[in-house]
Amino acid sequence: MSICASLSDELAEPLAATAATARTWLLIEQGGPWGAKALTESHLDERLGRALDAACAGTGMRVALIRRPGRHADDRPTARHQVILAHTVPGQSWVRRAEVADPAELLTLDLAAAGAGEHRGFGTAHTGGPLALVCTNGRRDRCCALLGRPLAADLAAAGHSEVWEVTHLGGHRFSPTMLVLPYGYAYGRLTETSAKEILAATAAGQMRPAFSRGRSCWERPAQAAEQAVRELLEEHVAEALTVTQEPSAEGEWHCTVRHTDGRSWLVEVVQRLSEPSRPESCGKAPGTPVRMDVRSVLAR
Repeated sequence: MSICASLSDELAEPLAATAATARTWLLIEQGGPWGAKALTESHLDERLGRALDAACAGTGMRVALIRRPGRHADDRPTARHQVILAHTVPGQSWVRRAEVADPAELLTLDLAAAGAGEHRGFGTAHTGGPLALVCTNGRRDRCCALLGRPLAADLAAAGHSEVWEVTHLGGHRFSPTMLVLPYGYAYGRLTETSAKEILAATAAGQMRPAFSRGRSCWERPAQAAEQAVRELLEEHVAEALTVTQEPSAEGEWHCTVRHTDGRSWLVEVVQRLSEPSRPESCGKAPGTPVRMDVRSVLAR
């Protein structure tokens, strides 16, 4: 293992509540090499990358580049681009896809509406199985290249799911990491075996708490609360739980977790720092990452 991932694992840093936050994902196929800031350091036009990033700000959207697993250093610029637009809120999730000749066309999308869960007829509905997005951008963190690329290649070769490499999911120290659509759960510290198990579970409408970093549609306190209730109930049905959160004090939240069967729980979550210090990414100085700890879980 490379440095940041091995240290995080040795320190038993919790995976829960570490997923990047996004209600809706805009994923754009861009072959060839990626730089650390892939939207502006790839074959995608730099001005377009900046414009897309700015247009998504504050909308609940997150934009990233994707490419097929394999060798990329000598790839020519992509002639046509697959685009995946995915909303991940429970009970409202959908995945739409299209193909464009010029990604600049995406600037005409109503990104605020997409962030709120309205696709406005973009593309066509994805009717296939789970989409696996494995973080592989070694220019951003070498863990993602050393651990993510082999995983993406193995999953693609297995042929059970549609697999893409993705530029950035956050949490390099949890590599290899994977986002799975349509539900938007992020997973970490995966092996080929555990990743295949997760994809099979997703196809059956389930998720796997043991490897979960959280559902990306929730803020981090809500991710922690959902995980706590899932572990309490041993609940694996992906769409079984919804969460709302309210701040109760500085660095503390009251989260209400509701089950589709009518039950609910009040979960107290507190923000703490992870000790001892460790690098959050390869090449960075050691720091104390924020973590979300569950103080109590009470049935209501």
